Amino acid sequence: MLINCVAYQDGRKLADIPVADIDQWLDRPDCFVWVALRDASDDELRQMQQEFGLHDLAVEDARHGHQRPKVEEYGDTLFVVMKLPETREGELDNGEVAIFAGRNFVLSVRNRSRQGFLGVRERCEREPEHLRQGAGFVLYALMDAVVDRYFPILDALETDLEEIESRIFDRGAARSNIQRLYELKRRVTVLRHAAAPLLEVAGKLHGGRVPAVCARSQEYFRDVHDHLARINGAIEGIRDTIATAIQVNLSMVAIEESETTKRLAAWAAIFAVSTALAGIWGMNFEHMPELKWEGGYPMALGLIASAGGILFWRFRRAGWL
Repeated sequence: MLINCVAYQDGRKLADIPVADIDQWLDRPDCFVWVALRDASDDELRQMQQEFGLHDLAVEDARHGHQRPKVEEYGDTLFVVMKLPETREGELDNGEVAIFAGRNFVLSVRNRSRQGFLGVRERCEREPEHLRQGAGFVLYALMDAVVDRYFPILDALETDLEEIESRIFDRGAARSNIQRLYELKRRVTVLRHAAAPLLEVAGKLHGGRVPAVCARSQEYFRDVHDHLARINGAIEGIRDTIATAIQVNLSMVAIEESETTKRLAAWAAIFAVSTALAGIWGMNFEHMPELKWEGGYPMALGLIASAGGILFWRFRRAGWL
């Protein structure tokens, strides 16, 4: 569906225009058109392709979605794909936005995401001195908005990791911690798939040879690149911490199992001594020492209890019980 279609000139909004009149506004000097679509239909994309002269391959990618973050040049038109991660029912899903930027137009096509860009348009309209730079600044503003939305997700992941780390040495919590760590690792991977390729993408838009549409806004794209470098560094730090935490938790599971084995071995030794003593006096020989001694039974019980008590004390002192 069409969100909005607006014409700008000299950094100021001229009018909301119908799609059918786009070509008339594109012919005006120093004028550019900014169109936003959400979950666009084939007919809408076909109409935009005719209005802006978009390449077939780029339109096909925007139509099908599920693209890796990338920047591609088709003549004077720049085609950018970015992921829009958002939390849904505790899981991190990736939406997508495809942006076509030319000399005098910007077209954004948002798919599978509830996150709009109305705030980006309002911000640009409040800064006419920047909006005068045209489509390049709008492209920067859209990319900056996408990247800024990664930071709250990153903060939430770090908070979850800190909570798990605080329980890492709680007795009996190792197995549940490992499960939570794997779930956290899966969410981190989703964010990494969105941010890591975009770091390379942003690097192509500043310094050296840059697309013509970005020539007047290189310093802004450098800022986006710096933010992405910070995000990717934080993601790698989280991944390393998760890997370490998983190893620690696996060690804790092994330690708890070892403690259980020690207890079982200690009790087995105690009962083995008692069984051995009872087995000796239970042998069916007629001529045995103390066989008919009146104090034999109390003595046997006392000896068994004493041997068991001594073993219990030794194992307790050794930390096995």
